[in-house]
Amino acid sequence: MVYKNLPNDPNDHACCAAQMFLNEGDGVVFRGANGPWKTGDYEYHLGRDAAKKLLSLVLETYADNHDGPPKELFIHGQTYFNDEEWKAFEDAAPKETNVVGVRIRQTGGETKLFRDGDYPVLRGTAVMLDDRNAYLWTTGYVPQLDTYIGPETPNPLFITVLRSKGPMPELKSVLNDIMGLTKINYNSCDFNDGLPVTVRFEQMVGEVLTMGAAKGAEKQPFKFYI
Repeated sequence: MVYKNLPNDPNDHACCAAQMFLNEGDGVVFRGANGPWKTGDYEYHLGRDAAKKLLSLVLETYADNHDGPPKELFIHGQTYFNDEEWKAFEDAAPKETNVVGVRIRQTGGETKLFRDGDYPVLRGTAVMLDDRNAYLWTTGYVPQLDTYIGPETPNPLFITVLRSKGPMPELKSVLNDIMGLTKINYNSCDFNDGLPVTVRFEQMVGEVLTMGAAKGAEKQPFKFYI
């Protein structure tokens, strides 16, 4: 999920965008409701009805194509989920679907990790602070290429498994998934991206969805944005 402020909006409203990424690489872009979702300088939260409607649309689309609901649904965002919107997510999901909220935040250099040699830390290095929080270096030295693709000492992402409707997944599994998602690049031939596609592609799609021509596009396949 990502939020984008609507340009020149007198009420300072924002658009919420979401995407459904599947194992087979296909997916759908969803446009959530516009509204007063901005609650702070860098915090956005959906209202209860809007949150329930958005997740219901995602799950209905999945069920239409797979003859049933998913076993797990991971929601990636750059903000935390408050009690109201998380309760709406839980209510929207059927009993057999575990919903997990994960926050992925970029860091600005406050945390660095150094190693001996000519190259920086290996890409994929993780420092797990506890069972829910970790630093993850999604850029760094790549042994297969014998080089580091970057201009300076890389900064990690800060990953937090915020909430789970059912059993909390292992943090290592969450980190492995995020690493895999950094290798999916649309409109790019990069070896890897510092951000998983769930965040990077979502940011670009959010820019499109705030344009007037995108109004009314409740859900569309990826091909409309690539």
